[in-house]
Amino acid sequence: MPDLYVSWSEYHYKIEQLAVQVYQSGWQFNQIVCLARGGLRVGDIISRIYQQPLAILATSSYSGPGKQERGNLTFSHHLTMTTKKLGSHILLIDDLVDSGITLQQTIPWLRENVDSSIAEIRSAVIWYKACSVIKPDYYVDYLPDNPWIHQPFEHYEHTSPADLATKLSQLC
Repeated sequence: MPDLYVSWSEYHYKIEQLAVQVYQSGWQFNQIVCLARGGLRVGDIISRIYQQPLAILATSSYSGPGKQERGNLTFSHHLTMTTKKLGSHILLIDDLVDSGITLQQTIPWLRENVDSSIAEIRSAVIWYKACSVIKPDYYVDYLPDNPWIHQPFEHYEHTSPADLATKLSQLC
């Protein structure tokens, strides 16, 4: 199965498709929680489109070369947000659902560690892989073959400040 390579324009278009899908569902939410790092860009853009507050929960489960080895899921100690209280109807956003474990474990984590009075949580991702143990409420692409997705910002994971300085000095 070949890997999936995504350009910046495709990436932004898919975020817009996701925003429209949520809109067309008619569901009203009053808080966005995005999962960092992959969901940061998606959550930021959708937060701007809907003009809803954005909260960030840092999670990590990938390591190794190319960050392609799944390990234990780790949550940050706190949810970062600018509102005093988390909203009652949460749109939980990530870039993709792969194994589904992060999404599956985040929902109870939010209820237990942040606010037990949450009325509803729905999930939204760009890519939903067939190998996932959970189906997101909203998704743009269903991927039956579970390809590795190369997103347009990944090259920064292999770029150092020295590399950028050299690159930019050659442009002048």
